[in-house]
Amino acid sequence: MSFTLHGIPVSRGIAIGRAYLIAPAALDVDHYLIEPTQIEGEIERFRSAQQRVHEELDALRADLAADAPSEMGAFINVHSMILNDAMLVQETIDLIRTRRYNVEWALTEQLERLSRHFDDIEDEYLRERKADIEQVVERVLKALAGASVSLPASAHGACDEMIVVAHDIAPADMMQFKTQTFQGFVTDLGGRTSHTAIVARSLGIPAAVGVQHASALIRQDDLIIVDGDHGIVIVDPAPIVLEEYSYRQSEKALEQRKLQRLKFSPTQTLCGTRIELCANIELPEDAAAAVEAGATGIGLFRTEFLFMNHKDRLPEEEEQFAAYRRAVELMNGLPVTIRTIDVGADKPLDSMSGDGYETAANPALGLRAIRWSLSEPQMFLTQLRAILRASAYGTVKILIPMLAHAQEIDQTLDLIQEAKRQLDDAGLAYDPNVQVGAMIEIPGCGDRVAAVSEAPELPVDRHQRSDPVHARDRPCG
Repeated sequence: MSFTLHGIPVSRGIAIGRAYLIAPAALDVDHYLIEPTQIEGEIERFRSAQQRVHEELDALRADLAADAPSEMGAFINVHSMILNDAMLVQETIDLIRTRRYNVEWALTEQLERLSRHFDDIEDEYLRERKADIEQVVERVLKALAGASVSLPASAHGACDEMIVVAHDIAPADMMQFKTQTFQGFVTDLGGRTSHTAIVARSLGIPAAVGVQHASALIRQDDLIIVDGDHGIVIVDPAPIVLEEYSYRQSEKALEQRKLQRLKFSPTQTLCGTRIELCANIELPEDAAAAVEAGATGIGLFRTEFLFMNHKDRLPEEEEQFAAYRRAVELMNGLPVTIRTIDVGADKPLDSMSGDGYETAANPALGLRAIRWSLSEPQMFLTQLRAILRASAYGTVKILIPMLAHAQEIDQTLDLIQEAKRQLDDAGLAYDPNVQVGAMIEIPGCGDRVAAVSEAPELPVDRHQRSDPVHARDRPCG
């Protein structure tokens, strides 16, 4: 019997194939009290499962393909940080100690507590971060049960017409779909700003999320159509419907081939005004994909992701220099705008812990972005020297995040000059005319303006946006 389900469109395109159902980890776990003598053993069982999930995430990170979306490494890092977060780990252990819950009961109890907090958040993006916590807990529960978090072995032989249907899918697991030629996916949960949706768009996989009860209503091997443009899932379509969507699918494929021929054409208006189309990257190797896509430069290299994999230390100058130089060389002379470290809010570092950083998670309070850099001048000088050295291998621009006061501008320019002096003393090459720009951000308003100018001047024009990569930023109100 044919029927239609409706969800949220998050990744454009049409997929036609057979349903491949993935069962979620059972969150309805056993509940029982343990004896006092069993407490330490239960905690050790939790620690072992936590370590196993860490190893799985590390393996996923190591196996990321060169053409994997740049967001993937960041999302795996987010899950690693959640796995270590005291609100999840320590509170679960406290429940085991004080209430003598078995570990599965304690873990799901703490998940319910955290979920209630997230449900009360008004901001849609932040509210959907609850899904990341649920995905991490699901991994730990599977590890406790001795189950694999990867796709079952039977999937590896699946034909190239399979469409994944699941209650929810972690972004890291989606990379398996690309290598195993799944054509699309459908999930019960999720929204437009969920990490799973973001990765789906990056991979170009047609998808519909928030399709309530899809995993219960769709059966294994059902023929289904996923209309990613409208968030529609058609189960067991009639022949005339199948023919119509097959035609639409072939038309879209033809359109994509036509667009591929245009990606290296000059980007300009009808009157001849040239438009520079730049890419945003998190890791040096992302630059190769930017060139392949026809970008005319890197508009934003988010350097904080180089810092997030260092638990006990910050990256040394040579390590940073190698990363920046790699990105610059991959761009083959095209400009690369490197933003100095922007941490705080949703991008904390393990090293930003302790009494001095208690408000770093709040973007309007504590140390954030340039404020943190200026409070750690040796760290900042190390990064500035590394960026300047990379400028000897191509066109590099330096972007300073979250400048709000004239004093911060003066301090920043003084440190840039000091970094140049240190490189001169060491006899190391750099471009003395490297451009310096700023992101003017006022936390209470959220207004951002980007300006790029010749160093040492750093003007601010609130009516001119000279860096197209920040065209998405809007004035407050």
